[in-house]
Formats: sequence, structure tokens, C-alpha cells
Amino acid sequence: MNISIAHFRNNMADPINRAVYAGERVILTRDGKPAVALVGLDDLRALEELENQADLKAARKARKEKGGVSLERIQARLASR
Repeated sequence: MNISIAHFRNNMADPINRAVYAGERVILTRDGKPAVALVGLDDLRALEELENQADLKAARKARKEKGGVSLERIQARLASR
């Protein structure tokens, strides 16, 4: 479901109920372009879990690679910006 932010502002209950109870993903648009998504908490938690799994996989892969960069070196680079 796509609706404008202006329409959402005046009619919040229906899109929120669709996201919460029907599991719909509601896209709010500004000037006809997607700006933000309204999703139920279950969808958000599932997305966060996927992100956590991807981060863990990347961290495990990075630990196995040779030639890593130390935390001190990264901090020094960031401090010099």
C-alpha cells in the first residue's frame, strides 16, 4: 500500500492497523516518491535479526582473514578526519 504523507497525517488509523494486524507494509510517499515505510513490529524484529546474522557472519569471516587492521589504527584514522 502506498499513500502520501499528507494523507497519512489525516488518516493514521487505517495504515497503522494494516501494518499491525494485516502484516502489510505501508509506503509513505512525499512528492510521489517513497520516503518511509510503516511495518509491524514483527517485521522489524525479523529484519533486525537478519541484520544481526549478516553482521555475525561478516565478523567471523573478517576474523579468519589475514592482514587485518587493529582497533588502534582505525581509531587513529577516524581521529585524523
